[in-house]
Amino acid sequence: MTSTMQITERQRSLLQRTFIDYLPTSEFLEHPLIIDRAEGLYYWDVAGKRYFDAIGGIFVAILGHRHPRVMKAMRDQMDKLTFAPPLHSVTNELLDFVEKIGEVTPGNLKYVKPYSGGSEAVESALKFARQYFKQTGRPGKYKFISRYYGYHGATFGGMGASGNGPRKSKFEPQMDGFLKVFPPSHYRDQFGTWEEANRFAARCVEDVIVQEDPATIAGFIVEPIGNTGGIITPTEEYFTILREICDRHDVLLIFDEVITGFAKTGDMFAAQTFGVTPDIICTGKGISSGAVPLGAMIAREDMAEAFEGRPEQNLHFAHGHTFAGNPLACAVGSAVLDEIVENNLCAKAERLGGYLRSKLTCLKKYGVVREIRGRGILLGVEFVKDTRTMAPFPELGKQFKLAAIENGLILRADPNWFAVAPPLIAEEQDIDEMYSLIDSSLQQAMARVSRS
Repeated sequence: MTSTMQITERQRSLLQRTFIDYLPTSEFLEHPLIIDRAEGLYYWDVAGKRYFDAIGGIFVAILGHRHPRVMKAMRDQMDKLTFAPPLHSVTNELLDFVEKIGEVTPGNLKYVKPYSGGSEAVESALKFARQYFKQTGRPGKYKFISRYYGYHGATFGGMGASGNGPRKSKFEPQMDGFLKVFPPSHYRDQFGTWEEANRFAARCVEDVIVQEDPATIAGFIVEPIGNTGGIITPTEEYFTILREICDRHDVLLIFDEVITGFAKTGDMFAAQTFGVTPDIICTGKGISSGAVPLGAMIAREDMAEAFEGRPEQNLHFAHGHTFAGNPLACAVGSAVLDEIVENNLCAKAERLGGYLRSKLTCLKKYGVVREIRGRGILLGVEFVKDTRTMAPFPELGKQFKLAAIENGLILRADPNWFAVAPPLIAEEQDIDEMYSLIDSSLQQAMARVSRS
């Protein structure tokens, strides 16, 4: 099996005139991948090679590629209306989407503003929180606490909330008002149990709130399952403690569910999986199954009251986007929600995730797996050099990513871990195929590196 697809000089020249996400173009050109088409669980490159999509593109295509219901909704809407002026109007498609989202969210999170993706949803939530406190008599609340290793988007606000140093240091100085704490995984080797590490990490949030002065803290934003930290999966108690802390100090709890939202964890939202309702949920990615750009900020319905008043009071939410509430995107989002609800895909994610976890556990036979983490079909595997010292094994992760592509497998690979989240159209036999590719890729990667 060839390890590198062949590209033309024209393609090479054009690749050097654009940017690849988080990757030097020269490195990409060593192992180029140009996708030509997709269907169901698979991609095909321009040379005709097939790839199993074990990550739904990048946690996006929860219904697989070119799902019939999604494609029909898109075609029907394209024949009717694809854009409406957001300064002058709304559409029935937007209202339908707002209604459908409100039917599946936890608590009274029913105030919905659709956007073009997760970064816009996060940026909106940050601005919404600051304006909310200004208009409810607490104007000093402007700071946000988030976690190291967290990722909240590519905009300046989202980047300020993110905790990935190398991704943001090039653009410093950052915006003011963003503070960081460590996730529970940072403390796991300092405590006897995972539960103790989670309790300590959660209580550290309160320490920061108190020392910074609660009157200055607007919100704590967190991914329920932390992707860039290696599918960090806290305990339910961790979120219960966070909820209590935020309530005690009048701080908004914001869940970034751009990755976890829409059935992946066994519930529509990870908030339901962990049993804690935040004040705001930010969504994106799977909300449109990758068919069109779409995201949404979802807030407590009662919070909207702070933005109501006479025109001269100027209380309306001072934020907007050209494609916010786009009718084509909203029609697709409604179709995705209908498919999840009508076919009970949350339950399928739980069932399929249990089977997938049992398969991934088999990788422990190689002695390089510390643990399998995640909920539902959103799972991650951490690599170590050996299970005695638990030393990181970045060399293995790098080779595993290359071997996976060579074997026709696309997943989220980091030097010390990898993640999978197969589309919910998959069945057990598809999981078997995916696992076989993972297993063979790991064997090949191990043969290329030294564990000494």
